Amino acid sequence: MRTGLYIGRFQPFHKGHLHAVRYCLSIVEQLIIGIGSALESHTTKNPFTAGERIEMISLALEEAKIKRDCYLLIPIPDVGHHQLWVPLVEILTPPFEVVFSNEPLTRRLFKERGYSVEKIPFMKRELYSGEEFRRRVVSGENWTEIVTKSVARFLEEKGLLQRIVELSESDKARL
Repeated sequence: MRTGLYIGRFQPFHKGHLHAVRYCLSIVEQLIIGIGSALESHTTKNPFTAGERIEMISLALEEAKIKRDCYLLIPIPDVGHHQLWVPLVEILTPPFEVVFSNEPLTRRLFKERGYSVEKIPFMKRELYSGEEFRRRVVSGENWTEIVTKSVARFLEEKGLLQRIVELSESDKARL
């Protein structure tokens, strides 16, 4: 069975990420989804905890009818030293043969360790991005089209949209 690795911050998990997971699973039988920057939360760039992101991803993949035995969700913390990060990922995850990423540094680091690295085709990148989602939440624009219905419901029920707004207000107050 061929296994792949897909790491993202998923702040939040949106329809572009879902498209990426489907793409990866069209190439590999098992996908390790790494929750990057796992220890970061409660900032404007990383408002959600690793646990909240795991819940969002699980809900979205269940809604999309992606079988639970096709993927693993594993938190991946930052290390602060690029040369130590890939070895940490290798310690935290089962073995994998291919890495899926569009992020240049991630691609470079895994290539230097001898991994096959594949780009993921973007789907409406100008719409499906965490940055655009967070911008819309703060400005009061429609954000629901960016995420799945289950993720939208989760964000609303947990009061996480208010967290984004408050973090943005806090940042503006510091300036």
